[in-house]
Amino acid sequence: MENKAIARTLRLLSQLMELHEVNPFKIKSVANAAFKVDKLPYTLAGKPLEDLEKIEGIGKSIAAKITELFTNGTIAELEELLTATPSGVVEMLAIKGIGPKKIGIIWHDLSIENIGELYYACNENRLIEAKGFGLKTQEDIRKAIEFKMASNGKFLYAKVEAFADDLLKQLQKTLPESAILLCGEYRRRCEIITELSFVIGCYDKDVTFEMLQTANLFNNIVINQDTLSGISENGLSIKITVTSVANFYKDVFVQTGNEQHVLAVLNRIADIDFRAESEEAIYEKAGLLYIEPELRESVEIIDKAAARTLPQLITYTDLKGTLHNHSTWSDGVNTIEEMALYCRDVLKLQYLGMCDHSKSAFYAKGLSIERVLQQHEEIDHYNKKITGFHIFKGIESDILNDGSLDYPDEILSKFDFIVASVHSNLKMNEEKATARLIKAIENPYTTILGHPTGRLLLSRNGYHIDYKKVIDACAAHNVVIEINANPLRLDLDWRCHQYALDKGVMLSINPDAHRNEGFLDMHYGVLVARKGGLDKERCLNAFTLDEIKQVFDRKKSGLTKQKIG
Repeated sequence: MENKAIARTLRLLSQLMELHEVNPFKIKSVANAAFKVDKLPYTLAGKPLEDLEKIEGIGKSIAAKITELFTNGTIAELEELLTATPSGVVEMLAIKGIGPKKIGIIWHDLSIENIGELYYACNENRLIEAKGFGLKTQEDIRKAIEFKMASNGKFLYAKVEAFADDLLKQLQKTLPESAILLCGEYRRRCEIITELSFVIGCYDKDVTFEMLQTANLFNNIVINQDTLSGISENGLSIKITVTSVANFYKDVFVQTGNEQHVLAVLNRIADIDFRAESEEAIYEKAGLLYIEPELRESVEIIDKAAARTLPQLITYTDLKGTLHNHSTWSDGVNTIEEMALYCRDVLKLQYLGMCDHSKSAFYAKGLSIERVLQQHEEIDHYNKKITGFHIFKGIESDILNDGSLDYPDEILSKFDFIVASVHSNLKMNEEKATARLIKAIENPYTTILGHPTGRLLLSRNGYHIDYKKVIDACAAHNVVIEINANPLRLDLDWRCHQYALDKGVMLSINPDAHRNEGFLDMHYGVLVARKGGLDKERCLNAFTLDEIKQVFDRKKSGLTKQKIG
């Protein structure tokens, strides 16, 4: 065993000891020994206990631990501490800029147990509320996590978007006479990007390759036949297919759809050597309606294209309002008035749905019953003051362990609409987690099921649920399902959208905004909704103000009839 491995083990032991508030003298002793071992000019492996004890900065206690490490491959005390610590919390210890004390606060005070939850908390501005944290610390942690997430070669679409668009512009500037398109995962609007794929149509491939090499747009350039590949500064793979002008659109088609989709379309064309003047011409040749890039993930969509039943996909301009947003009443950054004016004047929307956290979300300043009533008074005031716009009284009500919502019916009845979401106990088995959601869906006050699986992309898998049973329950109880537009969530997964739409369930593209800039995440919600085949007719917040008022009124009217009955 090398000295660096021994030092890493001792350093982890000292960090866990500090996290669990062991005797400070012992912590310092182990930490100092880790530093000393790392700097030794000779190896410790093979040295007997008595020799280890004599080394300055080690002593008897640490020497015994090192010997135990040599013998057993680990240290018993370390294993005990690891058992008592969630694996996600242990992983946080590797994040640059936060030590065990701060991680202890994150774990114990904020109930955050993994890096994904920590990153989400940074984006929600929640860390600055904790003792010893400020805006700069929060930003440093966020950047450190992003760097760590990027190291595995996978990136959130939102984190690639600006770079991809800029690289496209640089390529167009480098090759002004060539046709260039971004294809692959990016053009299909995949939520996770592992590679940027470009297609360049030109008249002279050799000249094009030479110009690409000398442009120095990225690193590690390799040319293999008609393909040039490389790596961006942040570790994203880049592939450029160079083709003739005549074959440009055919190669764009091949490099855009996934393999199944591409082969299924080409198999419908007898003359595979035909020249395509456009992608539309390829689908026409195959006897199909043109299929938007977002939908080119499966063979099933081809049946709809053949039957002329493709959906008219929703666009950003179809959205008329925004639901599920958080203000300074809970863990948001902007006031209700600031958010309302931004939505009206900047985004040109017709309504805003306020959904601050409910009382169980103590970590996010969830609203007590008294504060709910106070907020409602404030919303009534702004609805009189702000013209040409409406603020709806909503709440993001926590779904408790047994599936109930965390306010009594008399309070739930005062809201215009309710988003029911799970925020705690994410480790239930599939049967219990599904039953929990279904009970919440069956609650007559539930309007929207929020981020149904609780996933955080690249960070935390969603909890396991039987999504078909959950969607069936929403269909039976007229509950809308949220497409949480936060780029970390994009939950409900687009792969489940079609099943929901087939069952007659409405979807809602909700930004879960905690500041004004958060409303812009609806852009990503629209992209993923298009992948799922959503049209504006079945998107709740594509309804006009008058239309959505009628939806909420009908829901309340049904509740009144139930009570009368």
